[in-house]
Amino acid sequence: MTTRYGRQFLQIPGPSNVPDRVLRAIDQPTIDHRGPDFKEFTWGLLERVKKVFKCEDHVIIYPSSGSGAWEAALVNTLSPGDTILMVETGEFAVLWRDIAIRFGLNVDFVPGDWRHGVDPQIIEEKLKTDESQSIKAVAVVQNETSTGVTSDIFKVRQAIDAANHSALLLVDVISSLGSVDYRHSEWGVDVTIGGSQKGLMLPPGLGFNAINQKAIKASADAKLPKSYWNWSPILESNSNGFFPYTPATNLLFGLDEALNMLFEEGLDNAFARHARLAEATRRAVDTWGLENLAINPSEYSNVLTAVLLPEGHDADGLRQIILENFDMPLGTGLGKVKGKVFRIGHLGWFNELMLAGTLSGVEMGLSLSDIPFNAGGVQAALNYLIKNSG
Repeated sequence: MTTRYGRQFLQIPGPSNVPDRVLRAIDQPTIDHRGPDFKEFTWGLLERVKKVFKCEDHVIIYPSSGSGAWEAALVNTLSPGDTILMVETGEFAVLWRDIAIRFGLNVDFVPGDWRHGVDPQIIEEKLKTDESQSIKAVAVVQNETSTGVTSDIFKVRQAIDAANHSALLLVDVISSLGSVDYRHSEWGVDVTIGGSQKGLMLPPGLGFNAINQKAIKASADAKLPKSYWNWSPILESNSNGFFPYTPATNLLFGLDEALNMLFEEGLDNAFARHARLAEATRRAVDTWGLENLAINPSEYSNVLTAVLLPEGHDADGLRQIILENFDMPLGTGLGKVKGKVFRIGHLGWFNELMLAGTLSGVEMGLSLSDIPFNAGGVQAALNYLIKNSG
């Protein structure tokens, strides 16, 4: 068994690194989740978390992964046999589709090449031809974690409005919340799905649904089976400062501290930091002579970069070299791009020196492999960071 020294350099695109402040907040004695102190804490936390989603109505917090929050969004708004329009932007869009199919929904799945985001024009055209308004919801992913491709959510909202359609808009921000700009209420999103383990800098274990009044109204008629995920009893309990189930108390302590950190930095500053570190990463990739899986610069993710290797080279083999030699895990390719890409996470609790170490590990791994590349990617990234210091 190899002895390792120093911290493992975790650079997958989630779960991301958890700040020491958040770990210390989680490491508190559990309190009575039916007591007066918890009630005051819950009221304050629910108001504060709305600011990250930029949501004017309600944010529901589940003890769950993002997959649970996906399911909650579907079962609270739809009925068996309803049609939902979804878009294939990557593996997580596919997994969300699979949940919808298992619930007996009729999924109109727009095919994609995993290198582009949602095309709002296709959304508009499909909704315009739906004269009977049989499509009850449009579901898209803002930041596709498997590909490093983003989609313009406001343009999707504009497409729905241009079609004069009543479909709900459901948006997955599991990997983008807290890292890139998102505006639930301003952009007219009905249900936003979030998770704790990425830009919110927490361990896995909290799922979120940000919902507006249109979504709440739809939930009154939704017939898909639900119990644990049901919004109604949660909203009722939350109004009194409690939950209808045992909440993940210590993760909520961590969330409170993570929000402190985000608000101390300022959300716009956090977004700018992510953009700066992402651009430095892309400059390293370009210098290496490798390819970003995302094709359109306007759709490049500031959360992660998926690096496409030349034909005939195994991305997982490179990841193994880097892990064994430098103790740095990188994200694997998923689904259609398995073995073709590796993913560099540059999100959450992350700074310039952490990026420098990450890119150094990649460049050293490339040097130990048989993958053709040009040296100097790390220096290209450093040059950019020096000229654009925060």
